[in-house]
Amino acid sequence: MKPLSVLGLLYCVVAGATNPQLGKVQSVYVLPMSGGMDQYLANRLTSMGVFQVVTDPQKADTVLTDGLGKGFEDKMKELYPPPPAVKKVEEKEKAADKETEKAKDDDKNKDKTADADKDSDKDKEKDSKTSVSSSPSSRQIRLQDLPPVQSSWGHGRGNFFLVDRQSRSVIWSIYERPKNTTPDELTKTATKVVQRLKKDLEPPKEARNQ
Repeated sequence: MKPLSVLGLLYCVVAGATNPQLGKVQSVYVLPMSGGMDQYLANRLTSMGVFQVVTDPQKADTVLTDGLGKGFEDKMKELYPPPPAVKKVEEKEKAADKETEKAKDDDKNKDKTADADKDSDKDKEKDSKTSVSSSPSSRQIRLQDLPPVQSSWGHGRGNFFLVDRQSRSVIWSIYERPKNTTPDELTKTATKVVQRLKKDLEPPKEARNQ
């Protein structure tokens, strides 16, 4: 066997370490997706023999989804609830956060009341014909009063993520957006996604030639 060049050796190391967890995947649970794409992906994954598709999330070591963010996190907690001890810690943390927010609100209300009293005293000293300006503090907008900002990590509309069940880390992803929602187009897109996944599962050429 010829010795590998430095560049070739570097390529083997990088390519082999791209997704070390990907080669350990045995089973996958496919989350419901927009347009019913999950059905087509499950069909292709099974027919092409890439992963075992399971209908019981407890038997899966990975989850395939088309979106990340709060909705995905809530779904994962629903499918894989944390142990009682962890759940109690999370509940305590949430309770502590609520107490902190309440204390902040109380302080803000006290400040507003103090500002209002000061403005009232100032108004009494002014001439009755002078228009009284509203207190600046009354026009302040609290962050909690604003509508929640929608995360950009929602449904990817063409993004697909393979997430490790235990670590919750994304171990593989691809962007392949279907042109429309017809069965033929969804089948074509699902085939491209699974073909790419199958290709990424193959060892580097250098490793196969050794």
